[in-house]
Amino acid sequence: MAELKTKKTEKSVEEFLNGVPAEDVRDDCFALIKLMTKVTGEAPRMWGPSIIGFGQYHYRYDSGHEGDMCLAGFSPRKQNITLYVTPGTSATMEKLGKHKAGKGCIYIKRLQDIDTRVLTSLIERSVDSIKKQYPK
Repeated sequence: MAELKTKKTEKSVEEFLNGVPAEDVRDDCFALIKLMTKVTGEAPRMWGPSIIGFGQYHYRYDSGHEGDMCLAGFSPRKQNITLYVTPGTSATMEKLGKHKAGKGCIYIKRLQDIDTRVLTSLIERSVDSIKKQYPK
């Protein structure tokens, strides 16, 4: 089985974020750290070269594939900030603000484009769902 690329590392979160060229994106990332730390109760850690994650869980699929991943996280990408949070219902997502959603993530340009109260609720529900699906 192939080795997972996204693993928790000892890289410095602060050093990584200080390397983000756009100051507004960097500021949003530091704000996301505060928000996700408060919601998850977990400290930020680097996962792979570019994901900042909070907490962790172990998953195992029916196929036998298994590994560890952060409960919630984000990554400043070239096009947007990717939030690794399970999207909610369509009604909730409409309230979130300007975003795009994938199967297991949400893409935003700027934190000011979304309602952080709705994001907080999405993170809470996502973390609860993961903990129920993959209990320790």
